[in-house]
Amino acid sequence: MKLHAIDTGFFKLDGGAMFGVVPKTLWQRTNPADENNLCTWAMRCMLVEDGDRLILIDNGIGDKQDAKFLSHYYLHGDASLQKSLKAAGFAPEDVTDMFLTHLHFDHCGGGVQYRKGDGALELVFPNATYWSNADHWEWATKPNAREKASFLKENILPMQESGQLQFIDPAKPSPIPQFDIFYADGHTDKMMVPIISYKGRKLAYMADLLPSVGHIPLPYVMGYDTRPLLTLDEKALFLNRAADEELVLFFEHDPVNQCCTVQHTEKGVRLKETFSLSEL
Repeated sequence: MKLHAIDTGFFKLDGGAMFGVVPKTLWQRTNPADENNLCTWAMRCMLVEDGDRLILIDNGIGDKQDAKFLSHYYLHGDASLQKSLKAAGFAPEDVTDMFLTHLHFDHCGGGVQYRKGDGALELVFPNATYWSNADHWEWATKPNAREKASFLKENILPMQESGQLQFIDPAKPSPIPQFDIFYADGHTDKMMVPIISYKGRKLAYMADLLPSVGHIPLPYVMGYDTRPLLTLDEKALFLNRAADEELVLFFEHDPVNQCCTVQHTEKGVRLKETFSLSEL
C-alpha cells in the first residue's frame, strides 16, 4: 500500500465560525486571521494505492461553481485536484473508488464537472464507485435549513444519476477492506472517518471531526457543527483512542500540518508531534 496526500488548493472561512464559542484571542494563536477575520484552510485529500484499487478520499471544492459563489471562499494556491493526481502518477480514469466522508461542497465538489461541449454534468472519475451511506445521503438530499447552503444538488445528484453511487452499510463489514470506518454525527449526520492500517501504524483521515491541530482541545468545536455537544463526546472518544493507540491523524483542512499524533496530559489529550505523510 502507498498513500499520497492530494492537495486541491486553499480557501478561507470565518475564524469565529471555525472555532465556535472559543474566543479569537485563543484560536488565533494557531490559526491567525486576516483583516476580514478569515482564516486559510487546506482542502487536502488522500489517495490510497493498494493492489488493483486506487481509492480517493474526498475531492475538494472543484471549479464548476460560478464566480459569485467562489468569491465567498477566496480560493488560492497553485495546487489542484488534477495537478496533484498527475504528480502522483495517475489520471482521474485510474480511480476505482471515490470515498466521500460527507457531502458538504468542499469535500465532494471536485467529483462532478461540466462536460466539454454541451455543458452537461458528468462525473470526474468515470470508472469509480462513489461511496456514501444511506443515512447521510438522505440528510444531504433533504437538507435542513442550517446546512442547505453546503449541500449543492449539482455536486450530489449526478452521482446517483450515473449509476455509480453505492452505499456503505454501517452494520456490515466495509466494502473497502482497507478501511475501518468511524461514524460521527456531531458535524453532520453519519460523517465517515476512515482508519487505514499503514506501515505498522493506523492512520485516520479526520475530515471535519478534527479540522486542524488548533481544534484538538475539546471545546474547540466548529460553529458549523449541527450537534456541537455530540461533537464534544465524539472528539473525546476518538482523541482518547488516538492517544492510547498512537494513531496518526491526517488533516484535511489544516493549512500547515498534514499529520500529527496526540498524547495524554494533565490538561487532557494534546498535540504530541506534527509531520508530513511522507515521513511515515
